[in-house]
Amino acid sequence: MLRSCLAQFATGVTVVSFAGPAGPRGLTVNAFTSVSLDPPLVLVGIAKSAAAHGLLEGAPFCVNVLGAEQEALARRFAGIVGRGLPEWAAPCEHGVPRLEGALAFLECMPWRVYDAGDHSLFLGEVVHFSHRRGTALVYLSHRFTSVAEPELGVEYLI
Repeated sequence: MLRSCLAQFATGVTVVSFAGPAGPRGLTVNAFTSVSLDPPLVLVGIAKSAAAHGLLEGAPFCVNVLGAEQEALARRFAGIVGRGLPEWAAPCEHGVPRLEGALAFLECMPWRVYDAGDHSLFLGEVVHFSHRRGTALVYLSHRFTSVAEPELGVEYLI
């Protein structure tokens, strides 16, 4: 019941990537938020049951914000078998793997980890980032959908 209630809140879809022992690793995460601009911090919530959970602690990571055309990647990194093999871009400045073609990416150095019930909250300090224009992939009511980039930003309203 709680899960269905929370599913009414639309979230962006990200893949958190990092260097694993056997090469680039990643997992689909929708629990992502900006925390601070000074210092620049972001937060990702990772289930303690996730295979990648233990590998992420203390590791630099990259939050890859997915575009609508990258749903297959979101499914693959969520453990749903299907098409959509990842294409890795040249590593960021600190050697952190990142996905090619992401709508945005934020390369992070580990900042803090907090216990949060069945999840851990990983805070990262953003050390490098970039973005492109495009339609965002979002998750709402237990399914993927998209939100088109508006023609005019909020600056038009001011």
